[in-house]
Amino acid sequence: MSNAEKLINKEFMLKYLKAMVLPLYPDFADIENIKIQIHKKHAWDDFYHMVISYETVFTKKEGGEEEIPVFCSAHSSEPRENVYKVLKFLWDSGFGEGDLSIPHPLFYSNELNGTFYRGAEGKNLYRYIRVSDFAEIENIVPKAAAWFAKLHKVPTTEALNFNEVNSRIRTVVPGSGHLLERIKNDYPEHYEFFRERYEHFISAEEAFLNNTNQQWLVHGDAHPENIIRMSEDKIAVIDFTDLCLADFARDLGSFLQQLEYMCNRKINDQAYADKMKKLFLDTYLRERKIELDAGLQKRIDRYYYWTAVRTAVHFLMKHDSEQDRAEFLIEKVKKEFVL
Repeated sequence: MSNAEKLINKEFMLKYLKAMVLPLYPDFADIENIKIQIHKKHAWDDFYHMVISYETVFTKKEGGEEEIPVFCSAHSSEPRENVYKVLKFLWDSGFGEGDLSIPHPLFYSNELNGTFYRGAEGKNLYRYIRVSDFAEIENIVPKAAAWFAKLHKVPTTEALNFNEVNSRIRTVVPGSGHLLERIKNDYPEHYEFFRERYEHFISAEEAFLNNTNQQWLVHGDAHPENIIRMSEDKIAVIDFTDLCLADFARDLGSFLQQLEYMCNRKINDQAYADKMKKLFLDTYLRERKIELDAGLQKRIDRYYYWTAVRTAVHFLMKHDSEQDRAEFLIEKVKKEFVL
């Protein structure tokens, strides 16, 4: 049985979780059952990339049951141990307590090349945007800002650069060179647009980072789908594959662009999108106790438009290309971000 088959084989995984997870929960006597849900599955031959949840039913020593979601992020070739190290570092840095949280790291499996963690239960911010739940949006957005402020305040003297390739626009997968080559071949009419913007983004970022001794832990994939409302007061942020040392303005610009884009698509109210962007940024600055000077605003804007450009690339490069959505973003960047 291959690893990909093991990960979705109930008999194997029930036995495996009993051996690996049950000892981490001494108040429970046994794992009675699991229900497997596949969130992402790409598997063929010897390759697999999977995200799976196991709704795990524990029996208590004093009687009764409790269901706990256990997740696994596994990849046949990419080192998922890195995700475990990130979660463990952040958990030990204060994200395992309070109302600004993360998934609880459990263990890394060499056998399955996967990180196992206790999931953050709840709905993501995008779900509330989709149904125009304004009360919840306005409850979650400032908490998201406080979460990113908490991350960016974590001391980095003991932190690894958990994903060095992701630390610079120039090298973020799939790499600017490869990306531009694809555009040149498939969408030559847009090649100059993308080339000029990427050259600007890369040179401006390098100029800033090469002239500062500071470095910050950056989530690297800041958007509403990664913000989970766990309760009225508690949120968690998920998906730490891209966490790295970089410019903290990157998380701000990326989140603001995605928040605006999603609000406009689902709520279709630019004034409301602007209100939520202001709520996010004002809360972040207050939590960090920093001022929004011209330099920081310029960096936030740079990452905002870089995220718009990345999103346009994503729409063009999809198997079922969404060129209309890409064209909308390209025209927006041309109009608003003049080189």
